[in-house]
Amino acid sequence: MAVLNPGGAPSPSGRDARPAPVAVPHHRVLLVSRDDELDSLLACRRIAAHLGGLTTTRRVAGDAPPDAALVCDDRTATHRLLRRGVPVIHLHSGHRGTAAGRAPHGALPRAHRPEWLPGPWPSEDGARPTGSLAPARTARDRTRSGALLLLSLWGVPDGEAEAFVHGPLRALVRGATADGRRCEVVCDTRLGHVRSALADTGGPGMRLSRAAEVDVDALHAAAAVFVASPTLGALVLAQARRAPLVLLPPLGAVQRDLAGRVARAAAVPVADDPGDPSLWVPPETGTPWAALDPAPDDLRGAQRVARGLRQLSLAPP
Repeated sequence: MAVLNPGGAPSPSGRDARPAPVAVPHHRVLLVSRDDELDSLLACRRIAAHLGGLTTTRRVAGDAPPDAALVCDDRTATHRLLRRGVPVIHLHSGHRGTAAGRAPHGALPRAHRPEWLPGPWPSEDGARPTGSLAPARTARDRTRSGALLLLSLWGVPDGEAEAFVHGPLRALVRGATADGRRCEVVCDTRLGHVRSALADTGGPGMRLSRAAEVDVDALHAAAAVFVASPTLGALVLAQARRAPLVLLPPLGAVQRDLAGRVARAAAVPVADDPGDPSLWVPPETGTPWAALDPAPDDLRGAQRVARGLRQLSLAPP
């Protein structure tokens, strides 16, 4: 006589059949960033590194909306997704200076703010501070060489950007590549202007790349010297790895405000003299981060945002 299985149907073998495997929901998370803005790009990548087990995508395919979305800075994208009923974490990824814009109504607002960075802060829209959005890998390569020059021209006035690119930047690259040294020059926007300015500078030791097309965090791990624009992404990269950093002269009001706050917290040198050869000599001991108390900033900001995004995708409000 046949034995009934738990579903009531007879089992051909006379034994209880194994239950059919339960299908695991296919959760998709949309990632949106402004790839011409260094902070937006780096924040999105660092959070995405902690979304294992979820399907991440950079574009919506067909009519099926994603289960949740992380939008870094792009208010238009956030509005569009909210109208489709997609739950959104809207992240302010960069330093907002003295002006705080509001996240679109209906989104969950977050703001990238390392806890070691001095205030005061402008009134905000209830955005929850993330702490430092650090890279997933905080170790540097044991054998590292050359320099990484990380330039952000996002939001910089045209005249100021042009004067820097055709003046100090050329001198910096000449110094970085002297004696056959290697220098990775990475910028977020205005790549054509930078390429034109550096066309006859640096020689074979220089490589120019757009930030959206390279792994900035990996390039930093492999470099012995790090010279960068004052941006949160660059500052957190060096601070999380306790690595030396030289700041480029700040360009635009937002970079100047951020550089002023950094100067109150840590003695980070500034490349005021682009012809100074000591800029390209790795310091033997000490970094500007030794004076900071590491306790208030646990470097898990990216994990926390990713955790919130995962919860949102599995159980949207």
